Amino acid sequence: MKFMAGIFKSYDVRGTVPQQLTTGDAYRIGKATAAFLKAKTLGVGRDARIQSPAMAHALMAGINAAGCDCIDLGMNPTPITYFATGVMKQLQGAIQVTASHNPAQYNGFKFTRGGALPMSYETGISDIEALYKEDKPDLAKKKGKIITKDLRKGYIKHCRQFADFRRPLKVAIDTGNGVMGAILMDVIKGLPLKVVPLFFKPDGRFPNHEANPLKAENLVDLQKAVLAKKCDIGVAFDGDGDRVAFVDELGVSVPGDLAGALMAQMLLKKNKGGKVFYDVRATKALPEAVKEAGGIAMESRVGHSHIKAGMRAEKALMAAELSGHYYFRDFFYSDSGESAFFLVLSLLSQSDAKMSELVKPMSRYFHSGEINFEVHDAAKVLAKAEAAYAPRAVKVSKVDGISIDMGSWWFNLRMSNTEPVVRLNLESTKSREEMEAKRDEVSKLIQSA
Repeated sequence: MKFMAGIFKSYDVRGTVPQQLTTGDAYRIGKATAAFLKAKTLGVGRDARIQSPAMAHALMAGINAAGCDCIDLGMNPTPITYFATGVMKQLQGAIQVTASHNPAQYNGFKFTRGGALPMSYETGISDIEALYKEDKPDLAKKKGKIITKDLRKGYIKHCRQFADFRRPLKVAIDTGNGVMGAILMDVIKGLPLKVVPLFFKPDGRFPNHEANPLKAENLVDLQKAVLAKKCDIGVAFDGDGDRVAFVDELGVSVPGDLAGALMAQMLLKKNKGGKVFYDVRATKALPEAVKEAGGIAMESRVGHSHIKAGMRAEKALMAAELSGHYYFRDFFYSDSGESAFFLVLSLLSQSDAKMSELVKPMSRYFHSGEINFEVHDAAKVLAKAEAAYAPRAVKVSKVDGISIDMGSWWFNLRMSNTEPVVRLNLESTKSREEMEAKRDEVSKLIQSA
């Protein structure tokens, strides 16, 4: 399998600035996007990175050069661009200038069609890449214009539909110097939340830690604050506000799939029979929790475009990814860290239990977490794993990579689209000892392939 080595990735454009990505690239990408979508109007938002204002300016100049108008959405979380395409019918799409959770030297672009429809490499980004490389001269007889629009008020109101608090909570929140710090106090204004803020000032240099809550080292400050200030819960957002992570009152990180199970339980209270998507990496406890709450659990490939398409087809209530992306039917089938934030906090507020007590019933199995292996031939690795385990398996699935259920334990192996890597997730429903032994066994097979 060939992996993508350039700036055009499976779900976005991303690279280091200025080595891989320049304002000249931004201009050409803007022009190419407007041409591909045959757009009359596109929205453009940006995160808090140092290079984002210049990148957004160049992007909009390219869009205008193609004869397309721009709605400048300003510095805001990525979900506001999804919201914009959902509520502004004149938009044929929107682009967010962001590199999400990547380090400070990165930047990039996330693309959305009108109606909050996702774009992946297979459904548009490859076409934009082709037009970008072709780089036709600016042929529009009339250049487009830029119109500034502030959608924060409407966005906040929309997200607060997920908020239903019964008792006050003390919450430590780490926005990692990302874009969420600029909007969060408005998001929670008037709600019974006492906030302990960490790194709320947007700073694209990310001076305190990477704005990536998936890495354990980036949660340390939040965990300390939760314990020191005796908070009910801790919350961490990523750099562009579309992902969120939680820690309980003991400072223990809550895995993304278990947080998703809590959200599903909250939504299913009023939506019995609702469908909930989860990705192939998730603990078996998630679909079990969905079923126990009266819902229907549905497995999906990893990646926002696959999940969003599946949700729309099934009119699913929500979806959860292990990576901390949570998607909601009532948010245009898109991911919103703020909506997820409200659901988990509302569930805690409506319960007499502590956060650790809510999570405990679902922490019933033993999961390895995702482990990455650099390999020479990823397809060969998957074939070797299938040959070794499939003949004895209870079930084999190829929804995404290969998932092999061996009865008391299972594993999933997937190939990366962007690098020569295979990703392993393994779980035992029996014991931690079995998980560790089988993790080591499958790891040895991968490394020997």
